[in-house]
Amino acid sequence: MYQITPETAADHWEVEALYDTCFAPGREALSSYRLRDGIPPVRELSHVARDADGILAGAIRYWPVRIGAGDPALLLGPVAVHPTRQGEGLGGFLIEGSLDKALPLGWSRVMLVGDAPYYNRFGFTLLDNVVMPPPTNPARVLGRALVDGAWDGIAGDVMAWTA
Repeated sequence: MYQITPETAADHWEVEALYDTCFAPGREALSSYRLRDGIPPVRELSHVARDADGILAGAIRYWPVRIGAGDPALLLGPVAVHPTRQGEGLGGFLIEGSLDKALPLGWSRVMLVGDAPYYNRFGFTLLDNVVMPPPTNPARVLGRALVDGAWDGIAGDVMAWTA
């Protein structure tokens, strides 16, 4: 059993260490990180999962972005589960649990860069008309509407959030 709580400033470095463990070296060179530079994550949706002993087992973060003419969206990621805890459904629990909180906060669409076979099971599909900064593989740009039609007519480049 895991306790899911909002990520706090005290969790930051432990979460970063988890991401370093789960992802390839140089992860911060990816184009999605340029969209995050200087922008705080959406705190209400960024969570950590700890086991009964308080050991970090997983984490998820979201970032605000704009698409095309300025349409807002959530950028999911990174989401990570410690290698010793993978296969238990924790990643899906973090994804679904946090997305359930997004709509009441006013978010209607979420996107990510990831593996379609994994994320399709959570309702994510290819976003043909949404372009991440290079060198992102377009086949990995996926989205999920939190309300019907939320992605209708949304097209263009993904840009960093500005106030």
